[in-house]
Amino acid sequence: MTEKTLSSSQRAIQALRAKVFSGELSAGSDHLETELAELLNMSRTPVREAILTLEGQGLLEMRPRKGVRILPLSPDDMAEVYDVLTQLESHAAECAAAAGFAEKDLKTLAAAIDDMDAAIENSDLDAWADADERFHSELVRLGGNSRIQAIVGMMSDQVRRARTTTLFMRPVPTKSNEDHRIVYQAIRDGDIATARETHRQHRQDAKTILVELLGKHRLRYL
Repeated sequence: MTEKTLSSSQRAIQALRAKVFSGELSAGSDHLETELAELLNMSRTPVREAILTLEGQGLLEMRPRKGVRILPLSPDDMAEVYDVLTQLESHAAECAAAAGFAEKDLKTLAAAIDDMDAAIENSDLDAWADADERFHSELVRLGGNSRIQAIVGMMSDQVRRARTTTLFMRPVPTKSNEDHRIVYQAIRDGDIATARETHRQHRQDAKTILVELLGKHRLRYL
């Protein structure tokens, strides 16, 4: 969908999200709805619709008579998010392995892994993060459960914010790539137990790393 075909509220969602991720709208800061509308050079109606959408995604909250607050992201928040993701994505991996996909059906999953390997070889963690996100998104899609896709999608911004903050603090994610390849091979081979358990442990390991970094560095402002 091009920018020209986006509705006003969709453009407002994109713009507000970008300003939160860039830090222009810093976590913990408070803003009036009129202020945000002026900042985006938009009318209040699409901005209010965007605020409601982003509130549902955990990026901000509307407070009566106080306006909009950009939410901080605490270690406890991310622990809860990753607990949910672990269960839902592990189930998706199990369902994908049981679906009997041919190797040609898994090209997008395989390409994401190859891109992650290349990114590490090139010391490009931003490219690695992009490919990692594509892997998880495709895994959930292959699981075939639209409600899991919707819930995981709702949490994706929170995960992205935390990962952006800790990306250059964590160890080089070679183990993560190895886990992804094992999950891919298990789905290809119809090995349900390996797909489920490897992905479950993979997400729990990621949770441990991220939560420890958020707590150690007191990164509660993102």
